[in-house]
Amino acid sequence: MAIKSLKILIRMTFPDDSVVRLHDGAGPFVDENGDFWQGAMLTEGLDEIEHAMNGEAATLLLGISSVSTDASGLAFEELENNNVIDGKVQFLLQELDQWDQPIGVPEIKFTGTIDNMPMADVASETSITSSITLEITNRFSLRKLTSGAVLSDVDQRARSRFLNPAAWALGQFDRFCERIPGLSDKTIRWPRFA
Repeated sequence: MAIKSLKILIRMTFPDDSVVRLHDGAGPFVDENGDFWQGAMLTEGLDEIEHAMNGEAATLLLGISSVSTDASGLAFEELENNNVIDGKVQFLLQELDQWDQPIGVPEIKFTGTIDNMPMADVASETSITSSITLEITNRFSLRKLTSGAVLSDVDQRARSRFLNPAAWALGQFDRFCERIPGLSDKTIRWPRFA
């Protein structure tokens, strides 16, 4: 069966295990497992999603508007109950056939943690449009320090212990930050091809 298109899915799992499922598009979407995904529109952070899915983004700001009343109501309830911070956000890609039906299970491309989730409602004469802004971090957020400081050897070791526990179990410790200061005494010599 040929793949004709892809759909971006966003799954938010709050600390109390309640789940909001959204997809970038209009109307509802039902995957092969029978899970129901509400339609929404990604308004901000589309360029950052590519970096996130390629594992390059340490933080992500994502704006979602036209959220259904069910999804926005649940998100608002979680926000009111202070049950948002450290919730899990996942971006998934779903392959679709020529009839826009799902092919297989969606593939998880990015997993992050909710750092903040401001919400807003805009009322018009005919309806109320809800929007959610997700401020998401992941385990690589240590790479980007707002103070402009660099990672210390202690920070690097803690990060590498989390990312590669098998190497730590074998006694193979990450010594990157320990070795970098010694490079200032080295001279790079380029080869001469004459």
